[in-house]
Amino acid sequence: MHVREWRRSWQERSKMERIDLYSRFTVSSIPWLFALSWQLAPFKSDIRHEPLPLALGAALLLVSLTQCLLSNRNVRASYEHYLGISVFPVRRLIAPLLLLVLAVALLATLAGVGGVGGSGLLLMSLNTPMAFVITRVLLVPVRTFAIESLLLAVLTTGALAAAGVRGGALAGVMPTALFGSVLVLISIRPSAWSLGVMWQAEEARNIQARLAVAEERLRFGRDMHDVLGRNLAVIALKSELAVELAQRGRPEALDQMVEVQRIARASQQEVRDVVRGYREADLTTELAGAQGVLRAAGIECAVTGGDGTGLPGPVQSALGWVVREAATNVLRHGDPGHCTIRLDVSADAVVLDVENDGAPAAAPEGTGSGLAGLRERLIALDGTLEAGPGDGGVFRLRARIPLAAHPGSAGLPHPAAGDTSRAAAGDAPRAAPGDTPRAAARDPRTTLLEDRR
Repeated sequence: MHVREWRRSWQERSKMERIDLYSRFTVSSIPWLFALSWQLAPFKSDIRHEPLPLALGAALLLVSLTQCLLSNRNVRASYEHYLGISVFPVRRLIAPLLLLVLAVALLATLAGVGGVGGSGLLLMSLNTPMAFVITRVLLVPVRTFAIESLLLAVLTTGALAAAGVRGGALAGVMPTALFGSVLVLISIRPSAWSLGVMWQAEEARNIQARLAVAEERLRFGRDMHDVLGRNLAVIALKSELAVELAQRGRPEALDQMVEVQRIARASQQEVRDVVRGYREADLTTELAGAQGVLRAAGIECAVTGGDGTGLPGPVQSALGWVVREAATNVLRHGDPGHCTIRLDVSADAVVLDVENDGAPAAAPEGTGSGLAGLRERLIALDGTLEAGPGDGGVFRLRARIPLAAHPGSAGLPHPAAGDTSRAAAGDAPRAAPGDTPRAAARDPRTTLLEDRR
């Protein structure tokens, strides 16, 4: 149960959140790795197997493990301090600093009683400050960290010298302690820097997306203003003129109101044209856009079959929305490495398949409205939509629209034929058999009823 919950939690995270979690986990595990290797290894042969040295070694190991716990507690806060999200509380360093002083004192005491020597002493000297400096390296500038590391190495060397350590063992303590600090500096600091750069890039992409939405809203507002601004001003003026003419009993008032009616109907049609341009999706454009977006996200995407050229407008629009929603679901819900979009057009139907190896790549049924909205669009064209996991961990989304039942699609050639002249003809309304030209013309009363609807 816990494994499934952990896996679900991992799959719900974005790629950037996974990288962030991996980096923090790695930094948290490093002090434990050092403590359980460098601090335990001397117990085998380097520590003298007598009660006092073993007790001092065990106490030093316990202090080291406690340092690891405090280091893990401070990792998140130190990362957020480095990334500029929050300020690290200085009081959190008091306990780790006291434990570091205690560890140096225990190490000096162990060496003073002759309990450890040789390589064991160097390994313990290397491990003693690791848990503290792993947190400290993210809190101060590099120059400050280097000075503090030098002072810490001098403190450790001085404590061991005061305990009676001499010769090559004492000479190796200073470079060993400095090596540990340099190792932390070149491993932890670049990792945090890379993480900060990636979060900044992620934030920049989010800002770019919000700016694109804002720009689109401004453009829509500008288009609506251009369409309605002049016409509404003319309607207001002509209405005032009609009122004045009507008050004077002039018959020209009727002509002005007829003109107002004509301008209002023209404005309605212009508004519909503007809105239609935002609501309809072009299949060719959506295929190219989905391929570009997925490749930019590091997902290999192949588009095969036709590109939708020659399909009737309503069919292109519906399939364009399917491509857009499928690409969105691949980015949002899955973690695939490859995605295939295939469009097959025959004389009877057009079938769009979107497959990826990151199942599940779509939200479960009932959790979102994307697939339900697509089904509604396809049902209007007698189409169907199927979505679900397939064999081999593949998620497949299939949309099928019959062409024979769609007005204007009779005789539609296969895309391979290269005939694109029927696309516009498929969109044009056709008169029913037996209609006369007069019957096919628009009746003003019918126009008024449609406008009211």
